[in-house]
Amino acid sequence: MSETSRAVRKVTIVGGGTAGWMAAALLSRLFAGGGFDIRLIESDEIGTIGVGEATIPAIRTFMELAGLDQVEMIRATQATFKLGIEFVDWRAKGTSYIHGFGTIGQDLLWLHTHQFWLKYAARGQAKPFDAYALNCLAARRNRFCMPDARNPDSPLAGLDYAYHFDASLFARHLRAQSEARGVTRIEGRIVDTICRGEDGHVDHVVLADGRTVDGDLFVDCSGMRSLLLGQALGVGYEDWRHWLPCDRALAVPCASIAPLTPYTRSTARDAGWQWRIPLQHRIGNGHVYASDYISDDDAAATLLANLDAAPLADPRPVRFVPGRRLRAWDKNVVAIGLSSGFLEPLESTSIHLIQTALLRLVALFPGEGVKPADVAEYNRQTAFEMTDIRDFIIAHYKVTEREDTPFWAYVKHMAIPDSLAERLELFRTSARFFLHSRAELFREESWVQVLIGQGLAMRHDPMVDLIPDADALAYLRDIEAVIDDVSARMPDHAAFVARNCSAAATPAR
Repeated sequence: MSETSRAVRKVTIVGGGTAGWMAAALLSRLFAGGGFDIRLIESDEIGTIGVGEATIPAIRTFMELAGLDQVEMIRATQATFKLGIEFVDWRAKGTSYIHGFGTIGQDLLWLHTHQFWLKYAARGQAKPFDAYALNCLAARRNRFCMPDARNPDSPLAGLDYAYHFDASLFARHLRAQSEARGVTRIEGRIVDTICRGEDGHVDHVVLADGRTVDGDLFVDCSGMRSLLLGQALGVGYEDWRHWLPCDRALAVPCASIAPLTPYTRSTARDAGWQWRIPLQHRIGNGHVYASDYISDDDAAATLLANLDAAPLADPRPVRFVPGRRLRAWDKNVVAIGLSSGFLEPLESTSIHLIQTALLRLVALFPGEGVKPADVAEYNRQTAFEMTDIRDFIIAHYKVTEREDTPFWAYVKHMAIPDSLAERLELFRTSARFFLHSRAELFREESWVQVLIGQGLAMRHDPMVDLIPDADALAYLRDIEAVIDDVSARMPDHAAFVARNCSAAATPAR
């Protein structure tokens, strides 16, 4: 066996935090009993960013694969439930819509609910679009319950959810699970990386006290520093600031207030946006902004002036460049999380990108050695995913009525990628959506809610006109009535958490 194709038995994870411990938890669960030596190097001297406190429903797949109990995780991380994201002032000041998880209404023949809504909303004969999706109306009413998987015909079968959690507590919870499965944590700060002369693969890293740690495969979870992939191997970076000009963030927690909302809130500001993430013990807040349009001091003042309660710490600054590494896997190094790229957390994709990168690594794991075909496929899938999510985030900025500040004027009129322009044009002509790939993260329901919410001018599918008005309106009224009734009878979100998932709760049997 050649040096470049040596079998992988030692997996060395560089960096802890959410990405590192998610990698450790998943690999230690899936590779248990396989003879793998999994080590994780992290330093208590180096902090983590930890802005990824909001998730999307796919996190539950990770939980299942990693063998994590939902209730244990919620209690350990002070988590709450998430039905979607509310966008305030994005279309125009004074407007609000929710991008909810789950289904929207119910199809009539082959036509989707939004097609009918577009026709009759233009005539003033339809309610706001949130009224046709259970996740959205339940979020507005601060209600939550579990989906009813036993009854596929129930409206609750289409309910979907994710979590808000404390990212540092999540990493601590994953660490406990990982170490219990045999993962070795090595405390230390990496000061050098030594590559093999014959093929350029990483041979070992050197710690500040002189110790060395080798590995057959290195998983770079070192954050934006990208110690191995970026610094040691020199893999370049593709900068997307011309489409996504926000390049800084400030994060600060504040005290909790009622009600305990089952959704994230994103509020547009003059040069960016502010997040609000409700947890059991506090509210996470942050201001993502473009430094070309606002000073750091003014950004901090904006954030602190718009908190629900007293701050619990000073704002913590984060600088970033939106974009991606040209390759996420190079030689025997796979970058996971921020070391492979960064997309602002507008649609809560940060933790999801960690998850999908890990699942790709498992699917293409180089057990018998690193093979060029596996590396190329991994990089192809990663590039597609990042570009796909990038376009969805750009759409939030491009499709707007706002141009009241220099920032909003720029994003409204900026040139956009052809891939996004083509999709927007299809929506304008007929509100139709077609997947470009099964790998796309955001499906029709997501695009429809965001583009309608942002105010994209679009025509309905002409096939809707084949349905008599009386039948079409009766169909919409039925959806409105069912969604209204079911959401009204759901439990209060705070009461549900207190009864089933708080640290003091006794779960119902």
